[in-house]
Amino acid sequence: MLFHVSVDADDPRRVAEVLAEIWGGRAAPFPPVGTGSWVALAGDERNSTIEVYRRGTGLEPVEGDADGVAVECPPLRQSATHLAMGTPRSAAEIMAIAGREGWPAKYRKRGGLFGVIELWVEGCRMVEVLTPEMQAEYLGNLPPWTQKAFAAA
Repeated sequence: MLFHVSVDADDPRRVAEVLAEIWGGRAAPFPPVGTGSWVALAGDERNSTIEVYRRGTGLEPVEGDADGVAVECPPLRQSATHLAMGTPRSAAEIMAIAGREGWPAKYRKRGGLFGVIELWVEGCRMVEVLTPEMQAEYLGNLPPWTQKAFAAA
């Protein structure tokens, strides 16, 4: 079970506000990790959050009894890091939000099993958005490799 995830962005505040809008939640500043970091809050029973750091922010471990720290890294626009998030909104609403922001978005069927809206935040970070219907499809059609892993456990 995930409680939060972090991503980077050119405009952390705007990205956090849009992700919070998709969730039907809210966005707030997130000072623990660097200047300008924001967080999208789902407002769900798990307090799910997406922390949004300024592009070029990395996390690094610290020796001994101390928290890891934020460090400056070369900014990368592409990454394998992505996330899937549920929304109470319709596909049309998500496409309208994407259009307003100028972010590419399209419906895709993953492995013929479940649909997602492939939303490219700032044109470079993939977020798979699942409407209520897509969430039911996802939960009802776990990929075969996932089913095998559960059966083996």
